[in-house]
Amino acid sequence: MIVIHHLGQSQSDRIVWLMEELGLPYDLKWHHRGPDRLAPDEYLALHPAATAPVIDDDGLVLTESVAIVEHICHRHAGGRLTVAPGDPAYIDYVYWMQFNNSMLGLFFASMGAGPAPQDPRAQLVAKVVERRQSGAFRFLEQRLGQSAFLAGPALTCADIMSAYALVELPKFGPVAIDDLPNVQAYLKRITSRPAYIKAMEIAGPQAKPPA
Repeated sequence: MIVIHHLGQSQSDRIVWLMEELGLPYDLKWHHRGPDRLAPDEYLALHPAATAPVIDDDGLVLTESVAIVEHICHRHAGGRLTVAPGDPAYIDYVYWMQFNNSMLGLFFASMGAGPAPQDPRAQLVAKVVERRQSGAFRFLEQRLGQSAFLAGPALTCADIMSAYALVELPKFGPVAIDDLPNVQAYLKRITSRPAYIKAMEIAGPQAKPPA
């Protein structure tokens, strides 16, 4: 059985969502953040990359969400929720699988530009971040005006990967989707899915870990 090492309030909740969508059994092992909000030592020891999420699939320990979701879907679910290279939607699938990490990179870059706004380098970073973020969200809005989900008419791992940036990052301020009606409608479709609701109850940001 797949063990999901879940670091509270992290991107590992998307792996729980994936397992619920696929109807696959799993064991959820919580790891509690310390007073500094960082991962505890036992979590860091799971994998040399020391990042979340981490799964253990019968001794195979994996990190990085894209690698994990592709592995689970192909090894345990016959390719469900993925798109094959020969499919016309494959390029959309590949592109939107990367969207979350792109947005996270811009988010952290914007944080780094903040403390010294008069520094020309910080100003340049802020300008680049704003331009790239604006372009990405314009394209996202356009795409969701053409398709119910990112890689076509049905949910795929591209949606499971991308949703975190759209649900969580706006809570921190620098990402706003108020003027993106297609994105807002998409998020309602995503967050009303029974598997998503269950996953968030089990492992989402507001979930209560076991004592």
